[in-house]
Amino acid sequence: MKERPILFTGAMVLALLDGSKTQTRRIYKNRKHPDAGCDMAASELVREAQHVIHRSCPYGQPGDRLWVRETFRKVMGQTAGWIATDYRATYQHGDRLGDVVGMAGKWTPSIHMPRDASRIQLEIIDVRVERLQEISEADCIAEGIEPNWIGPLDKGPNGTGTEGWLGDEWRHYGHSVEGDPAYSALESYRSLWESINGAGSWDANPWVWVVDFRRTCQ
Repeated sequence: MKERPILFTGAMVLALLDGSKTQTRRIYKNRKHPDAGCDMAASELVREAQHVIHRSCPYGQPGDRLWVRETFRKVMGQTAGWIATDYRATYQHGDRLGDVVGMAGKWTPSIHMPRDASRIQLEIIDVRVERLQEISEADCIAEGIEPNWIGPLDKGPNGTGTEGWLGDEWRHYGHSVEGDPAYSALESYRSLWESINGAGSWDANPWVWVVDFRRTCQ
């Protein structure tokens, strides 16, 4: 069993914590064949046996572990060193005295989180390679998306749809057609993907790694 770090946004950390997120997608980059050593495009890898796909995945294979990196800050004691950890995804303003007196600590980006600060561990169940747009509505929900209709199509903040927010990041999205509510986790996931990977990244329909996992105890 191997253990690797993986980054998640605050909204997705909340979905991991409540158990609604059991899947993630990451853009595929050419990999070397684990036996032959030659580079493989995704279109070539999908024709390989499943055990080759498992062994080629940079995030690990079934049975391996992932520890989650998220935005955090260390709480330092007056006489001791690092005594506790705050996590931005779940932190409530006022939990620390520094919030009240205007001396709150600075948040550290997730990429710099050390293993000892991580509070979430995942066990990989399966991995596969597919085109991004092959994602199903059920897969979108497994990605931690919550379809959420809020109001008429022209009432959204940008005038093109209705939108819901969790903190400052996407998790909810809904839309209606001529006033008839239609709930779509797929539309939500598309918005989430483009907010992370940029405009047009959904239409590019890249090959992606799909990693299924379950949360485990530390």
